[in-house]
Amino acid sequence: MRVRSFLRDTVTVFSREFAPVPREPLGLLFTMGQPLLFLFLFGPLLGGTWSFEGSPWQWFVPGILIMMCLSGPMMAGYSLLVELIGGSMERMLVTPLNRTAMLVGRTMKEFVILLAQAVLIIVLAVPLGFRPHLPGVLTGLAILAVFGIGLGALSFTLAIASAPSGNLFYGVTQLVLFPLMLLSGVLLPMDFGPAWLQVAATLNPVTHIVDAERALFAGRFADASVLYGTLWACAVAAAGLAMGTRSMRRGI
Repeated sequence: MRVRSFLRDTVTVFSREFAPVPREPLGLLFTMGQPLLFLFLFGPLLGGTWSFEGSPWQWFVPGILIMMCLSGPMMAGYSLLVELIGGSMERMLVTPLNRTAMLVGRTMKEFVILLAQAVLIIVLAVPLGFRPHLPGVLTGLAILAVFGIGLGALSFTLAIASAPSGNLFYGVTQLVLFPLMLLSGVLLPMDFGPAWLQVAATLNPVTHIVDAERALFAGRFADASVLYGTLWACAVAAAGLAMGTRSMRRGI
């Protein structure tokens, strides 16, 4: 009975959060603005910079998907922060909805949006020269979704901790977002950087997830980076859901 009630509450929250999305397609395109610019304006430059094994798009497209994951779910807490500041979240908290379901429903909404955007990026990259390895792409999207759910949950946790001013949320996201992105090698390989930069990159969990995505998109399922990337994605998801659930249960 509890499981059924939890699933019902999760669907209720998901429906509430997802309902405005189809009515605001420009909002989705706006969030994809940066990845699309890099795909169409930066990607074509890679062919003349250094040699790749095959098409440079096989290397670049997985990086774009991770960039989109960082700039999307990582900022998902902004909507919760707006509700906290406006007081609408308080009205939800007095309802009998399960508080864990409130978090899971919101993260599922981010999962659906991220998956749709990732598929769109892949479709748009095919005419440019990207040749997807279907089993690898499907597996890579699954890992990307797990990573995105974890980032979304961490973002919601940060939003709760930042209320009511929101200064902490804006400061931390901007401070963390760009170092994670630049040190993961989503745009350029870290192999050509100085030794200290390569060491910093290996300490970045996103680096291992990017490497896993690239190996999977190339069909290299036996590559060790797939294991490491999967473990890091699951670790981020577990940490995010655990912290988010605890924050929701403690109250806002």
